[in-house]
Amino acid sequence: MSDPGMPGADDIRGTDVEDELVDEVLDAADGGDGAPVDEQSIAEVAAERDDYRDALLRVKAEFDNYRKRVARERDTMVQQASARLVAELLTILDSCDAAIVQGAADVEPVHKALVDLLVKEGLEILPATDVPFDPHLHEAVLHEEGDGAESVVVETLRTGYVWHGTVLRPAMVRVRG
Repeated sequence: MSDPGMPGADDIRGTDVEDELVDEVLDAADGGDGAPVDEQSIAEVAAERDDYRDALLRVKAEFDNYRKRVARERDTMVQQASARLVAELLTILDSCDAAIVQGAADVEPVHKALVDLLVKEGLEILPATDVPFDPHLHEAVLHEEGDGAESVVVETLRTGYVWHGTVLRPAMVRVRG
């Protein structure tokens, strides 16, 4: 039984080596005993092939999902580690701010270099004053009465920072409103 779209054994014969290979392939297809292959055994082999292919595709998809999950977890761990490091560096920024307020001008270049580096890497400094109070971004430690309208930050007692969209430390503020 031959497929009309496939070349027959007579079409591909040419050399003795090719003749031997074709005979071996045909014998293997016949079961090696010279008897013709029946339709049922071809269907069984095709079904088995399809099962193996489906299993391979499932394993490949599972591996791709695993690889993506591991990459996401690795990125998350790196992000968390860098956030912890930046949070530790905030105490240095606070010390520099305090030294600058006390008049230590020698600290300003170090402070500026550190802030510029961290901002370039993803640090955001929360706005200082005259912004609406947001409990997610601000920690109100002092409150003064206002005209009853929206609460507004009037003074920042400690700077707040956001690292890649996550609040590292809320700003400590005085609020009017």
